[in-house]
Amino acid sequence: MSLESTNTPPAAPEADDYLQRRALRRGSAGWVLLTGLGVAYVVSGDYSGWNFGLAEGGFGGLAIAMVLMGTMYACMVFALAELSSILPTAGGGYGFARRALGPWGGFLTGTAILIEYVLAPAAIVIFIGDYVESLGLFGLESGWPVYLVCFVIFLGIHLWGVGEALRFSFVVTGIAVVALIVFALAALPEFSFGSLDDIPVDTSAAGSNSWLPFGLLGIWAAFPFGMWFFLGVEGVPLAAEETRDPARTLPKAIRWSMAVLVVLAVVTFFAAAGARGSAAVQEAGNPLVEALQPDGKATTLSRIVNYAGLAGLVASFFSLIYAGSRQLFALSRAGYLPRFLSLTSSRKAPYLGLLVPGTIGFVLAAASGNGARMLNIAVFGATISYALMSLSHIVLRRREPDLDRPYRTPGGVLTSSVALVLACAALVATFLVDVTAAVIALVVYVVAIAYFGLYSRKHLVAKAPEEEFAALAAAEAELARD
Repeated sequence: MSLESTNTPPAAPEADDYLQRRALRRGSAGWVLLTGLGVAYVVSGDYSGWNFGLAEGGFGGLAIAMVLMGTMYACMVFALAELSSILPTAGGGYGFARRALGPWGGFLTGTAILIEYVLAPAAIVIFIGDYVESLGLFGLESGWPVYLVCFVIFLGIHLWGVGEALRFSFVVTGIAVVALIVFALAALPEFSFGSLDDIPVDTSAAGSNSWLPFGLLGIWAAFPFGMWFFLGVEGVPLAAEETRDPARTLPKAIRWSMAVLVVLAVVTFFAAAGARGSAAVQEAGNPLVEALQPDGKATTLSRIVNYAGLAGLVASFFSLIYAGSRQLFALSRAGYLPRFLSLTSSRKAPYLGLLVPGTIGFVLAAASGNGARMLNIAVFGATISYALMSLSHIVLRRREPDLDRPYRTPGGVLTSSVALVLACAALVATFLVDVTAAVIALVVYVVAIAYFGLYSRKHLVAKAPEEEFAALAAAEAELARD
C-alpha cells in the first residue's frame, strides 16, 4: 500500500462508551508547564550520554555534530509547532503523518516514536544507576534493584494523575537546570582551551587532527550523541489533549523549550570538556561529576552536582515515560496496536500504556546494563520519526495549502526539508556507531510493520480523533473532485 493512501478506516467498535473509556484529563497544563515538560524530556542529556560522542568524533567532531543536530531539531520543532496547531491530539507525530501520509505513514511514524520513548528511559535509568553508585548512597551499586525502584516509584506517580505528574516534573526539572548553571560557574575557573582537544589523534583517519582525532567520518558518527542534547523535545505535542488552548499553547511551549535547550547544551558541553579534558569525560557515566573531580576525589561541589544530576536524569526519565504512554495510548485507541492498551483508569491515566512499556524498559535495562546501546536504539527510532514528521509537513503544505494553520512555520517547506535531510543522515549514523543496536532496532521495527500489515490495518477505529481528521480530509478531497 502506498504511503499516500488516505482510505477511510473501517468502522469503529459498536460500543458507545469506547472513547469514554479512553479519555484523558483535559486542560491540565498551560504553556509554562509544557515548556518545563519539553526541557524535562531532554535535560538528562546534559548530565550523561552526550559525552560518548567524544569517543566517536573528539571535541571538534561532536561540536559540529551538535550544531548540525541542533539545526535539525530547530527546523523540526518549527514544523511541529505548525502541525500541532492543526491537529492537537495525543497522537502527536503519528496523527500528523496519518493525515499527510495515510495509515501506513501514521503507523510507521508512531511506531518509530514508540521505540524512542521505550528505549530512552531504559538508557536513562542505567545512567541514574551510575549517579547513584558514584554517590555511594546506602552502598548501592548500579544494577537492576535501582532500575526497579525507579520504574515502580515514577510509574506510580504517573498513575496518580497527569496534573500531579507534570507539576512534579516541572519542580525536578527546575532543580536540574539551576544545577547546570551552578556546574558551569564552578567549572569556569578550571576551564582551559587546551583541554578540549586532548584526545589522541588517529593518524590513519582521513582528515584527522587534534580537533577531529577520528577524522571527518567521526563527525558523522557523533550525530546520535549530538542529538542527545535535544532528544525528546518533539514529545511536547503528545500532551495536546491534556492542554488548555492547545492550538496556541503548544507552538509557544515547543519554541521556548528549544531555546532553553540550546543554551544549556552549549554551556554544558564547553564547561565539562574544558574543565577536566575531553579524554577524561568521554566514557564516564557521570561526566559532569568527573569534570569537577580532577584528582578523582569527591568534593562538596561535585556531590551537589551529582545529586542535581540525579534530579535531571529523574526529570527526563519521568517525562519520557509520560511521552511513551501517550504515544502508545493514541496508537492503541485508533486500533494500530491492541485496543486494550488504551484503557484509562478512574483518574484518566492510561494505566496499561504506562505499565507495559515500563516493564519492557526495565527488562531491557536490567538485561543489558549498556546505556550507550539503549541510547543508540532510541536514536534509531527517533530519526525515522523525524524524517516522516518533516515529510508530513512538506506534504500537507503542498497538498492542503488552504488548511487552517493557527501557527505557520518560518521558512515553510525549506525549514522542514532541512530537518528531513539531516534526520536521514542521523539515521545512517546509528549504523556507524553500533551496528548491533541499529540491527536490533530494525528487527523490532520490521516485526511491528508485519503486525500492522497482516492484522491491525484492517481493524482501525474510525472514531479515534486522528482517524476522523484523516477521514474528513479524504471526504473533502472527494467532494473537490466531484
